[in-house]
Amino acid sequence: MSIFNSLFIAVFKHYKKRKHKKANQIATIYISILQCSVLLLLGMFFAGFSSQMNMNTMTHDKAWALFIMASVFVFFKNWIQYAGRKRQVLNAKMLNKKSQNHSIFLLWLLPVACILLSVILWQAV
Repeated sequence: MSIFNSLFIAVFKHYKKRKHKKANQIATIYISILQCSVLLLLGMFFAGFSSQMNMNTMTHDKAWALFIMASVFVFFKNWIQYAGRKRQVLNAKMLNKKSQNHSIFLLWLLPVACILLSVILWQAV
C-alpha cells in the first residue's frame, strides 16, 4: 500500500466519525491537494536546478500551464480512484492491520509545508 493510500485512509477515518457523509469527499480533496503540492515542490526544485545549470528548457508560462493540467489530472484520477471499489478494498485491508494514529493537524500541515517550501524555492529561481 502506498503512502498516499494510508494517508487517505487516516483522513477518511478521522472525518468519518464527525462528518459521515462528507468523509470521502474531504479525504479525496486532501489527498489531491497533497499530491498537487508535492508536484509543485518537485517542479520548483527542477526549475531551480535547471536555472542553476543554465538550461532553458521551458518558459514559465508553459510550466504553469503544464502544472495546471497535471493538477486537473490528479484531481480527476483521485476522484475516480477513491470513489468506489478501491476505497472499499482499502478499508478492508486496513481492518486487518493495526491502524496508525496520525494527528489530523500534522496531516493538514503536510501540504502547507510543501507549498511553503515551493514558495521558498520559487524565490530562489
